[in-house]
Amino acid sequence: MTSTMKTLLSSLLLLVCSLTYSQEAMRRWRKLNQVRNDKFDLVLPEAMRENQIDMWIIMNREGNLDPLYTDMGEGYVGSFGGYYIFTDRGGDRIERASLGIDGYLLKQGGAYDYFGSVNELKEFVSTRDPKRIGLNISKNIGGADGLTHSGYLELTEILGKKYADRFVSAEKLVSDFRSRRVASEIAIYGEAGELSYTIAERALSNEVITPGVTTLEDVAWWMKEQQFKHNLGSSFGMPSVYITGPNGVEATSSDRIIQRGDVLMIDWGVGLMNMYTDMKRMAYVLKEGETKVPAGILNAFDQSIKVREIIQKTIKPGVTAKQAETAVYAALTKAGFNQMKGFNEYTDLDMTDVIIGSHSVGNWGHGIGPSIAYWNPVRIEYELKPSNLISIEFFAYTKIPEWGGKKLRVPIEDDALITSRGIEWLYPVNPRVLVIK
Repeated sequence: MTSTMKTLLSSLLLLVCSLTYSQEAMRRWRKLNQVRNDKFDLVLPEAMRENQIDMWIIMNREGNLDPLYTDMGEGYVGSFGGYYIFTDRGGDRIERASLGIDGYLLKQGGAYDYFGSVNELKEFVSTRDPKRIGLNISKNIGGADGLTHSGYLELTEILGKKYADRFVSAEKLVSDFRSRRVASEIAIYGEAGELSYTIAERALSNEVITPGVTTLEDVAWWMKEQQFKHNLGSSFGMPSVYITGPNGVEATSSDRIIQRGDVLMIDWGVGLMNMYTDMKRMAYVLKEGETKVPAGILNAFDQSIKVREIIQKTIKPGVTAKQAETAVYAALTKAGFNQMKGFNEYTDLDMTDVIIGSHSVGNWGHGIGPSIAYWNPVRIEYELKPSNLISIEFFAYTKIPEWGGKKLRVPIEDDALITSRGIEWLYPVNPRVLVIK
């Protein structure tokens, strides 16, 4: 092949790659626009009215963007900042305006009715005269706490005492708006789940792991590289690749070399188009001469699958997350499992100890919707609704003979959708203990 032909071929490959990347970028942007328009049309009116908020102001500053920036469509925020403003003016639609935030991606997304100057804020608000103005202020939910103290003071100064007296927290509105899903979001989440579990299961295989050679951090960095290749984000930083032994977790994503007989776990998630997964997988490294996973470890895993089945059958919409938690533990107790008092507070009983933490997922690995998790004391009182995304997460501790009767903690976690029928999976869930030869 001549040098001229090589140059032409190289140029052609670059052109093909650039077209592929631009097509993927546009595909993702178009899907996010669909999500945004659907949520503004279908979710926002009911969320604002249920929370009795007439106007919702989301303030952004250059270099300090609100957590909902991507949800709202992003856009260019200059040095004077800007606002997304949603006003309930009656009818079946919420008015959407952007003051001081613009740019191609936001304007071409088709979600906003009006684009104006940041200096229009006072007149814009006074013309509409809202009775309750929701601001992203929250001491309980970080994703609903985007307004800074100086931003609050600025709004108070611009709008004056009359409207400052009408400011209320939009905490519950943010939770409702984000956690009530439209079909376009669910489609994206399923795609993210497929990528997430595929990478995790490949990581726990001989494709990546050579016993006696590969370290935990080698596996974690391989997973990070897969995120880079697929342009995926994460809520959790470094993937948690860890070894659990008779005395609990021995090492996590460290230079610990993976040995035969190790029980490996992965806890991680990926981010795709503003949707973030959270899941776990488990594997066993065969010892020399072994051809299958030891019976005690398999039994511990089987017990955890029974727990998952009970949880799936028990959780229904229309009740608070706390009521769902109570119902799940009652069903588990009836089936012969022991409810743990706290995380890692397992017993010496000849039964499987269980603790659940089925938290909200979605726009982060730990979402901000109703949460069946003891560490979310506010959101555990929120009502479970059809279309909520939830991580079915729990830990089951079962005695295994191979460890002299000590208990193995089996972590199970996969993401699901709450429907009118109950829990429905979004991708193939954890089916077995993976085997590394």
